[in-house]
Amino acid sequence: MRPSLSIEDLERWEANGATWRVIEVTDQRAVVELCTCYGEPVDRLQGDEPELIEFVRAHREG
Repeated sequence: MRPSLSIEDLERWEANGATWRVIEVTDQRAVVELCTCYGEPVDRLQGDEPELIEFVRAHREG
């Protein structure tokens, strides 16, 4: 089973020079696409922790 996405995963991804974009964010889950530094999709992950949903929602709005 694949582990759930975390804020730390997204921060580590960015720290390594890559990007991510919001695919879907609801009150129940956040789905993001991890991309290379050139914007090419690599993977799609999701998580359901309230802190993650808030973080992703803030990224989308910011």
